[in-house]
Amino acid sequence: MHIARLTNADIHWREDGDPAGTPVVFANSLGTDLRLWDKVIARLPEEGFRYLRFDKRGHGLSSCPSDAYSMTDLVEDLEELLSHIGVSQFSLVGLSIGGMIGQLLAHRQPDRMTSLVLACTAAKMGTEDMWQTRISAVRTGGIESIADAVLDRWFSGPFRHSDECIAWRNMLSRTPAEGYIGCSEALAATDLTATTVDLTLPVLGIAGSEDLASPPEQVKATTDLIRGSRFVEIAAAGHLPCVEQTDVFTGHLQDFLKESAHV
Repeated sequence: MHIARLTNADIHWREDGDPAGTPVVFANSLGTDLRLWDKVIARLPEEGFRYLRFDKRGHGLSSCPSDAYSMTDLVEDLEELLSHIGVSQFSLVGLSIGGMIGQLLAHRQPDRMTSLVLACTAAKMGTEDMWQTRISAVRTGGIESIADAVLDRWFSGPFRHSDECIAWRNMLSRTPAEGYIGCSEALAATDLTATTVDLTLPVLGIAGSEDLASPPEQVKATTDLIRGSRFVEIAAAGHLPCVEQTDVFTGHLQDFLKESAHV
């Protein structure tokens, strides 16, 4: 377990794999922590790559600043974390808000990011009114009040009835309300279309066929903004295909990382 005491937040992070390998950074979705990637990391090769995960501010074991969050704040946390760890160049795998963090970071530091995976994300996710409605619900009734609706967007029908889904519901409902609201405010205010279209690095877009939070057509539209990008859709998966269809997700990721390493 590692805690990096950064300028504006204390960030919990973890590393696996080969300490001398090529760094691959994983950025989580809203309402999850770095355990989102447990099953993926377990299936990736132990040699040749260094896997770095972190809890964004307001999530997991990281601190929860009380001020309003912007997408720039979240990106600056990651920039400072990577400098703290001593990582100069890296690939990034971002899911949902993690993918938005990845898009903005690639724009801000194109010489550092070598490739990008955009999983179940978009240049703009949802509308400001949608996010404000959700924020109001959390302020009134806590995350528990929206948990079932969120799980409907996260997972396909069969998975929602599995025992494993209970653990994901618990992870979501135990996220600090202030952290969830802060990241929701960042999402509400962010549209990265104008900067994502200028990205030139290798990009793989991944969508879940049953994703109600970021439908496949939305993920593809964002991926298509970037010249030379690739897109795949994973069947029988919702917003977290790394959880629901781990083998398929990891297969696409591993192939992409190997190809990108030789570009």
